Amino acid sequence: MEISKLNANTWKIEDGGVRFFLLSGARRALLIDSGMTVNNADEIAKTLTDLPVSLLTTHADPDHIGSADRFDGFYMHPSEATNYYKSARRRGSFTPVWDGSVIDLGDRELEVIHMPGHTPGSVTVLDRAGRALYGGAPVQDGNIFMFGPQRELHAYAASMARLESMSDRFDFIFPSHGTCPVTPDIIPALKIGAERIISGELNGNTVEFHGTKIRRINVGAATFLCDAEP
Repeated sequence: MEISKLNANTWKIEDGGVRFFLLSGARRALLIDSGMTVNNADEIAKTLTDLPVSLLTTHADPDHIGSADRFDGFYMHPSEATNYYKSARRRGSFTPVWDGSVIDLGDRELEVIHMPGHTPGSVTVLDRAGRALYGGAPVQDGNIFMFGPQRELHAYAASMARLESMSDRFDFIFPSHGTCPVTPDIIPALKIGAERIISGELNGNTVEFHGTKIRRINVGAATFLCDAEP
């Protein structure tokens, strides 16, 4: 694990192949995800700030909810509940956030942007004043998992098109995977890449991933890991 400061009130925590973030305001702080191998993200946060800390889960893939059980409650989009409670078999109660919900940390407003596709309830978080987007798993230049139940490329492409229309609101993107940060010009590249896969223009190579056959499709901006059968 490696912790570094992005600015005076923002921390990046690297946990193997995933990262999560702590953002603080005047009154409280927010963890965006809670790691993969660590099971004490709450304690890590307490070493960085004296403020009360809440948790927002961008989605319920196992590498993003490593410490979620340690919180009394957390923020999550309701469309992610099936992944959290049935697929991941986790417990705990959540406070729903919707597209456009605002979490005010005190002089620091964070806006939730719903980004279905990678999972139904995936969200990104916009730090309005800081002009920074915390992109979760969908907005990155590494491997984007798009195979298996509930992952859908048409929804992903539509989410990227919408996010592209909002890209004048942020200067940098801090993803959960891959290079950090990246710039907003990655968004149209990811959208076009997804559309080329949907149209059949890009098919990639069939490989085995942990016993499952998938298609590995490099679109330039990132690599999509898709179902073996289109």
